[in-house]
Formats: sequence, C-alpha cells, structure tokens
Amino acid sequence: MRLPLIPPAHLDAAQQPLHADMKAGIEKNFKGFATIAPDGALEGPWNPWLHWPRIGEPIWELTKALSFETKLPRPVREVAILVTGAKFRAAYEIYAHVIAAEQRGLPDAKIATIVAGQRPADLTREEAVAYDIAAALVAGGVLPEITWKQGVEVFGREAAGELVYLVGLYCLVSVTLNGFDVPIPEDDRPPG
Repeated sequence: MRLPLIPPAHLDAAQQPLHADMKAGIEKNFKGFATIAPDGALEGPWNPWLHWPRIGEPIWELTKALSFETKLPRPVREVAILVTGAKFRAAYEIYAHVIAAEQRGLPDAKIATIVAGQRPADLTREEAVAYDIAAALVAGGVLPEITWKQGVEVFGREAAGELVYLVGLYCLVSVTLNGFDVPIPEDDRPPG
C-alpha cells in the first residue's frame, strides 16, 4: 500500500472532521467487511480520501449521495458495482462488494460469474439492465441509446441516471484503490 493508514491521533485539523463523518457513515452503512482498523484508522478507499481532504471530502459527499438514499434496489446496485470492480480488478472493491452482494441476497454463483467478468444467465430483468449499463460504460464510449432506454423503462429516468453516476463513482473508487495499491485487509485475506 502506498499510503499509510492514519490513526485518529495523527489526524490534522483538515482531516479530523472528514474522518469523523466518514467513520459515522461507514459504521452505519458499510457492514460485514473490514473498514476500520483496530486503532481507528480508516481502510479501503477512505484512507486515500483522508490523505487529501480537499479531494476526499467531495468524493465522500458523492458517495453518500449515491449510497445512503438510493432509488435503485440494493441487489441491482451491487451488480453494477461488481461489474465495475471486476473491469478494473480492484481487489478491495471486489472483496467488499462480494460481501455486500451476499448480504443483499445475490447467490454466490451469480457473484462469481460477474467477478470473473462474465454475464450470468440467470440475472433478473433489473439486474440484467444494470449489468448491461455498467458493462457498456466501463467498456468506454457512449452508452448505446437502446441500453439507456432499457434503463429508463426498468428504473425510471431518475434512477437510470443514478445508475450512470454510480458506475462513474465506482470507476473513481477502483482507480483510487488501484492507484494507491490498497489491499484487502490482512485479516480478511484468503489463506495461502
């Protein structure tokens, strides 16, 4: 990892309020995977955001806007996030959102297929549209009109727009994780 974790005792004046807000949001909304070290330092993408609060704070605000009051069903969100994480091979994102997807009721076989970069045959209609939108966006270029229309038909215009922004956010999260070589927390790494 390129950036050391910052224990709360070592936070500067700009980092302290961001740390407090992120910690409160993490504890309430991101459960089941390692997010906070025993000494209170934030793990995952939150650590890099904390290193540069001028940049990290707006990213955190976007994360909150797209995570805490979403119009999209939770399993659908996880499909889109996993498609994005798999495209970038972002280890922490895949680790965290495999757990989140399991918590949202997605079967392991479906999750494994998405993480392998493939489209599961047994996606629900909503999941399939989310998969197609996310896959098209991370492939690059303009989202095909037919794919956008499917999103609007299935989710409504506002939620389809939210899905586009969600994929964009998780592209940013993936690049952050990969750019700073953020690992899966040691205690959660598979043996071997």
